Amino acid sequence: MHDSRFAAVHDCFQGLLADGRETGAALTIRYDGVAVVDLVGGERSPGRPWSAETLAAVYSTGKPVAALCLLLLVDRGRVGLNDQVATHWPDFRTPATVRQVLAHTAGLPAFPVPRPAAAIADWDLLAGDLAAADPEWEPGTAAGEHAWTYGHLVGELVRRVDGRPVGRFLADEIAGPWRLDLGFGLTAADQRRCADLSYGDPDWPARMIGEPGSLRARAVSNPAGGLDLAVLNGPLWRGSEVPAVNLHATATGLARLYGGLLAGGTLDGVRLFSPELVAEATRVQYDGHDRMLDRRVRWTLGMQWEEDGSWGMGGLGGSCAWADPVRGYSFAYATGRLADFDRVEALVDALHGCL
Repeated sequence: MHDSRFAAVHDCFQGLLADGRETGAALTIRYDGVAVVDLVGGERSPGRPWSAETLAAVYSTGKPVAALCLLLLVDRGRVGLNDQVATHWPDFRTPATVRQVLAHTAGLPAFPVPRPAAAIADWDLLAGDLAAADPEWEPGTAAGEHAWTYGHLVGELVRRVDGRPVGRFLADEIAGPWRLDLGFGLTAADQRRCADLSYGDPDWPARMIGEPGSLRARAVSNPAGGLDLAVLNGPLWRGSEVPAVNLHATATGLARLYGGLLAGGTLDGVRLFSPELVAEATRVQYDGHDRMLDRRVRWTLGMQWEEDGSWGMGGLGGSCAWADPVRGYSFAYATGRLADFDRVEALVDALHGCL
């Protein structure tokens, strides 16, 4: 704990652990460019305490991180937001732009071919499925969170333009310079730092999939295994790159990332993004009904924009990270207990009471 002004946040975090709503988690809040809350608690697996080095699988919280890899190439003039995807990825059939891919309006919200869990490790297979697919709507006319597909669309563009896989690009160009403890496709050593995920209740996977045959069900259950603890807690998931949903991160790493964006693209004196790029990346690109989430969503280039002016992303299970430019903070919560967002809502209420 760095700052007594935020004691209520500390008390709330400890309360979540004490009452069993949380079993293991980390929380980092940066305010005015400084970490004012940096907490860990509970266990990452039975008998092993959660530490500052524990990595959590944060599901869609990683989507903006994947988007930033492509946006860095946009900022460097290597890709244009209004370029056709096929300009860089010639066998890609859908007439979508880079901007539409980033804003979840490209019309490819689900992998078109049913694939088993083993396909998680086969980047070329899944990228090829997307390249050959017909869009489910005319690109740009509707939005639907590209739940599992987003990272392959963005990541294959990074690979086609730069030559490096998105996990390597992230490590070299963003995580390294900004000293962020997060990544796609972990080494064996980093896999040993991971928290084991668990369900808050046994019905959690069924609730997350939604109605059989629905877009949501198709989007989050293919390839198989993305909600299966035996897969999630093993080397197939942790070692593969599925950037839409399998970023592994510390809360500190995510809060630092958003702190850098909040400061206009500079962190600890290291500039990665231009202020103009950050402004465009956090501007609302689509405001309307989201077909996958079945509610109104305001999509930026990779993030959700909220009515209070904050922007970021939450993931299935309760992990999330965002920046609040109005109040001047960045917030990241990483959990091993897959449940609802009531934990985060309680922490935010405590935080806003302190500000």
